[in-house]
This record gives sequence, structure tokens and C-alpha cells, in this order.
Amino acid sequence: QVQLVESGGGLVQPGGSLRLSCATSGFTFGSFWVYWVRQAPGKGLEWVSAINTGSGTTYYADSVKGRFTNSRDNTKNSLYMQMNSLNFEDTALYYCARGPGYNRGYDYWGLGTQVTVSS
Repeated sequence: QVQLVESGGGLVQPGGSLRLSCATSGFTFGSFWVYWVRQAPGKGLEWVSAINTGSGTTYYADSVKGRFTNSRDNTKNSLYMQMNSLNFEDTALYYCARGPGYNRGYDYWGLGTQVTVSS
């Protein structure tokens, strides 16, 4: 079955960096989009970024553009998000989610990994 498993979250100081990973299985890697979506405490879901697992085309929300970078490893069916210059507003539960196409919603989600930015 389709699975997405996030890892790499943690506690980091403002200005610090983290690298999130999303390990996928159960579908043809390269044929879907994978999104990073986050939910801050008390807030709704916020789309962060999207990557086409085939072409590598990536889009970012304005709030993270220039600070976050997506990558993929097709040999490991995995996606990564390097997060630099983290600030308090980046504190959230980060999910990776699969989508059938760009801007066409999500059909499978991981359980999330917590990122906390605190001094």
C-alpha cells in the first residue's frame, strides 16, 4: 500500500537548519507530485512546497522561498526538504503528502514530523 514516512524534525534555534526526509513506498516513484504541508499550533494546513518526483520541478510558498529547498533521490524513493534560516513561524507539524498532479489535491499523507523553533 502507499506509504509516506517523514523524519528529521526536531528542536532548533532561530536561524538554524533542519533537513526533513519523506520515504515513500507502494507507488511508482517518478509518476506523482509530493507536497510538504505544515500545520502550526492552532492553525490550519499550509502548503509549503511541491516537487514533481519525475522531473524534479519544484514550487515553494512565498513564506519559505529562498530558505527551503526540495530534492529527491529516485534510487531511494525519497524526498528531502532542507530548511535554513528557520524562524518561530516555521514551528509546525510537517507532513509529506502525495498528489496525482500539481495543484490537484492530496491522496495519501504521512503522519508528520514535528519542527519546533525555539530559543
